[in-house]
Amino acid sequence: MKTTILLTLALLAPPALAQPAATRPPEQVVKSTIDQVMNAIRADARAGSGDPDAAYRIVQQRFLPATDFMLTTQYAVGKAWAEATPAQREAVFRQFQTLLARTYALQLTQIQGQDTRFKYAPAPRLAADALDAVVKTMVETGGDTMAIDYRMRKTGDGWKIYDINMMGAWMIQVYRRQFAAQLAAGGMDGLLKYLAAHNEMP
Repeated sequence: MKTTILLTLALLAPPALAQPAATRPPEQVVKSTIDQVMNAIRADARAGSGDPDAAYRIVQQRFLPATDFMLTTQYAVGKAWAEATPAQREAVFRQFQTLLARTYALQLTQIQGQDTRFKYAPAPRLAADALDAVVKTMVETGGDTMAIDYRMRKTGDGWKIYDINMMGAWMIQVYRRQFAAQLAAGGMDGLLKYLAAHNEMP
């Protein structure tokens, strides 16, 4: 599962203070996210030296507020979501969010010291009532270039990232296939145990 987020190098951060969060366009959310999280990692001695726990704390503080992982979880679980109890939904969401955050934190520790640069495609004009948008970026790391697209949903708190496309594969689609086997074998409780086991791995 961790390979799904291996190259998601451009997600995190809280809304910038220069403009109200609810009015910032999606491309500004992504750019400020990248800038702020990378600056936070570089400013933290432990995170900058490769400490995954320190990086995870930064992810919790700056990554999670910029995402709508409840929506991500709902889409990844699929039809079983409607049949799950509120307690099951919340538990699976918490475990899945932890998995995504810890995996991303690990990747942050591995790009320190590399010449990582981010480029952004021109933002398309959105309709005034648009609720969904895709922000296209290019990440250059150690001589390699990777296209990463971010799907965002407009909420009452502004635009939030809920899906990522790397090499033609959207994250939700990848996890949906993985979750389907667990759901078929053990339902939501089986999926919860599966996620919890991954989170307990060193």
